[in-house]
Amino acid sequence: MELRPYQWEVIMPALEGRNIIIWLPTGAGKTRAAAYVAKRHLETVDRAKVVVLVNRVHLVTQHAEEFGLMLGGRWAVATLSGDMGVRAGFGHVARSHDLLICTAELLQTALSSTEEEEHTELTAFSLIVVDECHHTHKDTVYNAILSRYLELKMHRQQPLPQVLGLTASPGTGGHAKLEGAIEHILQLCANLDTWCIMSPETYRSQLLEHRPQPCKKYHLCQRRSQDPFGDLIKKLMAQIHDRLEMPDLSQDFGTQMYEQHVVELCQTATEAGLQPRRVLALHLRRYNDALLIHDAVRAVDALASLRDFYDWERTTKTQVLHTERWLLALFDDHKDELARLATHGPENPKLDMLEQILQAQLGGPGSPRGIVFTRTRQSAHSLLLWLQQRPGLQAMDIRAQTLTGAGSSSQSVHMTQNPKLDMLEQILQAQLGGPGSPRGIVFTRTRQSAHSLLLWLQQRPGLQAMDIRAQTLTGAGSSSQSVHMTQRDQQEVIRKFQVGALNLLVATSVAEEGLDIAKCNVVVRYGLLTNEISMVQARGRARANQSVYSFVATEGSRELRRELTNEALEALMEQAVATVQKMDPAEYQAKIRDLQGAAAVKRAARASRRDSQRRQFLAEHVRLLCVNCMVAVGHGSDLRRVAGTHHVNVNPNFSIYYTVSREHVVIDRVFKDWKPGGTISCRHCGESWGLQMVYKSVTLPVLKVRSLLLETPQGRIQARKWSRVPFLVEDFDFLQHCAQSLQDLTLD
Repeated sequence: MELRPYQWEVIMPALEGRNIIIWLPTGAGKTRAAAYVAKRHLETVDRAKVVVLVNRVHLVTQHAEEFGLMLGGRWAVATLSGDMGVRAGFGHVARSHDLLICTAELLQTALSSTEEEEHTELTAFSLIVVDECHHTHKDTVYNAILSRYLELKMHRQQPLPQVLGLTASPGTGGHAKLEGAIEHILQLCANLDTWCIMSPETYRSQLLEHRPQPCKKYHLCQRRSQDPFGDLIKKLMAQIHDRLEMPDLSQDFGTQMYEQHVVELCQTATEAGLQPRRVLALHLRRYNDALLIHDAVRAVDALASLRDFYDWERTTKTQVLHTERWLLALFDDHKDELARLATHGPENPKLDMLEQILQAQLGGPGSPRGIVFTRTRQSAHSLLLWLQQRPGLQAMDIRAQTLTGAGSSSQSVHMTQNPKLDMLEQILQAQLGGPGSPRGIVFTRTRQSAHSLLLWLQQRPGLQAMDIRAQTLTGAGSSSQSVHMTQRDQQEVIRKFQVGALNLLVATSVAEEGLDIAKCNVVVRYGLLTNEISMVQARGRARANQSVYSFVATEGSRELRRELTNEALEALMEQAVATVQKMDPAEYQAKIRDLQGAAAVKRAARASRRDSQRRQFLAEHVRLLCVNCMVAVGHGSDLRRVAGTHHVNVNPNFSIYYTVSREHVVIDRVFKDWKPGGTISCRHCGESWGLQMVYKSVTLPVLKVRSLLLETPQGRIQARKWSRVPFLVEDFDFLQHCAQSLQDLTLD
C-alpha cells in the first residue's frame, strides 16, 4: 500500500489539514491517496472521525476494500448504503465508528432527520472525503451537503471538518470558451471550499508512465442505404402529427431533441386539459423511442418495444378514449407490415420461395447439404444475414456461410441490418478474441438498448463461438418499458466481471464512474451523445496495458460531432484547471469568497421562492385529478408525507377511486418501518398511480406525483416533483392517524 511519488506530491497540502481537490486520471490511485490521508488524519487529529461520500452504491463496497487495506484493521470502519435493509440508525453508526463510507443521500437524510438515532451533524466529522467531486454543483446531493458546510463557515461555527475532493474530470460546465471554463472550475473550488487543486507537476512523467491512455479508435459506418422499417415508423408519426394539426417534423424524428419536444408537448396538453392531444404526444414518444432503438440495435428490437407498449396499454387501461382507439387501430393496421420489414425488408416473393425450397430439401433425414448461387458478393452476404434472421430456418439447425471472390466492396449490407452492429461485432472479435482473459464494456444510452444489445450478442453465432459471457449493468429502477435491475443485481454483475465469470458488460452510465477492473482492456462507446465528463469517465474504465477505447457512430452524425467537441472540451478543461492553479493565491482566495457569497445569496433567494411556492395555495383549495381521465379523486389536504419522502393519501374514502393488484411490488431492499404492497391504479381508467405501503401497522396508498394533475384556483399544474407542488403537505403523524381511525370505528 505504499504511495507513488506523484501521489505523495498531490496529498501534501491535505496532510497539513488544508481543503484540496485531487485531480488525477482514472486508475492513477486517487482512492489509495485519499485512504492514506484518512489514515494520517485518524493518527494525528484528536477525536478524529472520517466520512467518505460516494455517488454510486457499488462504490461503497469497492472503497471499503481500498480503505480497509490502508487502515489495516486498526480503526472501526462501517459502510452504509440504501440497499442494506434494516440497520442501526445513521447517527448511531457514525458515533460508534472512526470511519464511515456511505452514499451521499444517506448523509443528507441524516442531516435533516429529527430522530436521535438517525440524526447527525456535519461538525461530528473532522474529515469529509468527496468521491467524484465534480458532481458538487447546482441541486445535486453533494452540493446540498457542502452548502450546509458553507453556511456553518459563514456563521463561523467551529470546528469545521476538512474537505478532500477526488475527481478525474472537473469538466467545463457546458462552456466552450476559456473564460467560462475557468469560472466553472473556480465555482467547483468554491463549492468545496478548496485551498487549491492538486495535480502532479514534478512527477507528471512518472504518472504518464504508470497510467498510459488507452488507444482511441473511431469506428465509423455508413447509414443504411434503405430503411423501409424506419420510414414506415416515421410515416405513422407523420399521421399522428396530422391528427394534432402540427407540422411534419420528420427531419427530427428519432432524435433526443424530438424527445424533449414531445415531452413538453405532453405536459402543455395535460395542464390545458387537452386529453386527446396528451395521448397523441405519449404515443409519439413511444414511436420516437422505437426509432432510437432501431438506430442503436435492430428493427426487431424496436418492434418489440412497440408491442410491449401496446400490450401494456391494452392490459392496464379500463377506459379507452376515442383518440386511443384510433392509435391502437393505427398500430394494428401496420404491425404485420412492420414485422415483415423488421425481419427481411420489403416484400420479396423469391425469398419466400427460397425458404420453402430449403425447408423441403434440408429438413429431411441424414445430413443434407446445399449451395445457393447468387450473382454478387453483396447479395451473398445479404442472403446469409436473411438466413440467420429466419426463425423457421434457424430451427432446422442450418449452418451457413458465404463463399465469394476476394476483394472488398463499399456497398452496405442488407437493408435491415444495422451497420453499427457489424462494426461492433468486428471490434469485439478483434479485442476479445485474443489470448489471455480479455474483458470489455460496451456503453449505450438506455436500459432498453442495453438489453437489446445483450439479446443481439446472444444471437450472433460468430460471437457466441468466442465464449463471450455478457450481462447488462444498468441503473436501478423499472418502468413498463424496461427491465428492473436491483442494487443487489448490480453488485453481483460487478463481482462476476471482476473475477472473470463475465468478460463483457453492456452498460449504461451507471458503470462510467469508479468501476475499477484492472484487466478491462476494451471500452466501446456505442453511438452516445454525452458530455466531456462522461467521455473521460468511460474511457477510464479501460485499465489494462495496451487497452483500446472505441467510439462507434455513423459518419456525419450528431454523436460523432459531439465526441469531437468533447475532445476539444477536455483540452479546454485542462487549460482552465492549469490557469486556476497558477492564479495569485490572494486573487484566488478573493474570487472563492466572492463566489461563495454569491452562491449563499442565490440559495437564500431560491429557498424563499420555494417556500413561497409551497404556500401559494391552501391545500384544501387544490383538487387532485387523475392525469389520464381527469376524474377528481381528492384534495391536497388529504395528503401526508411519510419519512420525509413518500406522499400518501390518508382520506379513508380515497379507496373508492383506485384498485389494488394482487401481486405485491418486489423491491430488493428491506426498509426499517415499511414494506411494499400491490400497485394501485385509477378505478375509472386504469392509469397507474403508485403502490400501497404498509407503514408500521397501517396500509397507505403512496402516490406518484406525475400520475396526478393539480387543479389550483389559478389553473391546472402537472408537478414533476412533490417538492414543487404549490401547497404545504403535512408530515404523517402515526399516533394521530391510529387515534382517528379508532374514533371512526367507534362512531361506525
